[in-house]
Amino acid sequence: MSEKKPQEQRLLDQVRIVMVRTSDTGNIGAAARAMKTMGLQDLVLVAPDKPLDGKAFARASGALDVLDQARTVASFEDAVADCQLVFGTSSRSRSIPWPHQELAQAANTVAQSAQQGKKIAIAFGREEHGLTNQELARCTYHMSIDANPEYPVMNVSAALQVVCYGLRKQAMACLDQGSRIEERWDNALAEQADLEGLYGHFEQVLISNGFMKADDPRQTMTRIRRLFNRSQLDKQELNLLRGILAMADKSPKMAKQTDSE
Repeated sequence: MSEKKPQEQRLLDQVRIVMVRTSDTGNIGAAARAMKTMGLQDLVLVAPDKPLDGKAFARASGALDVLDQARTVASFEDAVADCQLVFGTSSRSRSIPWPHQELAQAANTVAQSAQQGKKIAIAFGREEHGLTNQELARCTYHMSIDANPEYPVMNVSAALQVVCYGLRKQAMACLDQGSRIEERWDNALAEQADLEGLYGHFEQVLISNGFMKADDPRQTMTRIRRLFNRSQLDKQELNLLRGILAMADKSPKMAKQTDSE
């Protein structure tokens, strides 16, 4: 047991909990308590409606250290910029299907990815309506809890408790089974900040070449995001694509210059 706890903690330390635009500070405190109970410590708050107050610290109870270490950032992109996998919790279906995992499968993916040293974020949205479509489009996977279909509604702190328990249970199971997935790959996965740069570059090139209208992009960029989220690019692959895009954007401009000479 003395050897198992540090290994288990190393896996859970790879997981970041992200709470987006939380309106009730009590939910943040309850989330901190749920995290500490299950061995998670990395909490990031995206533009909460109110600063942490007495209600948050009262609900945190013995998890004040998690609140003290919590970081507040301005945007969802800032919260996940250095992560290589992002799960967005959602109980709603989307107009464009997205890679989706129920909690048990997601917890297994998280445990295996953590063993490979990847940083993983799990995002929880607003109390009223969860994550926006734009935020969910920035996630590698959508994740849901297999709740009663007649009433699949959970308070954000309750949902967070269930998810944290699932993560801890799967981390312990992986270690008990001695299962370690060795990743034999020549480059690390691209981080979310790098992927956002790629998507911005794609959009710029598609507009400049007339493939997509700036004022009427439809779902082109959403589908491009889904494509590359599924493939999980490594850093060298991402740089290769950026180079191809740079040349593709340069070629029409060079052709126009030649025609004018």
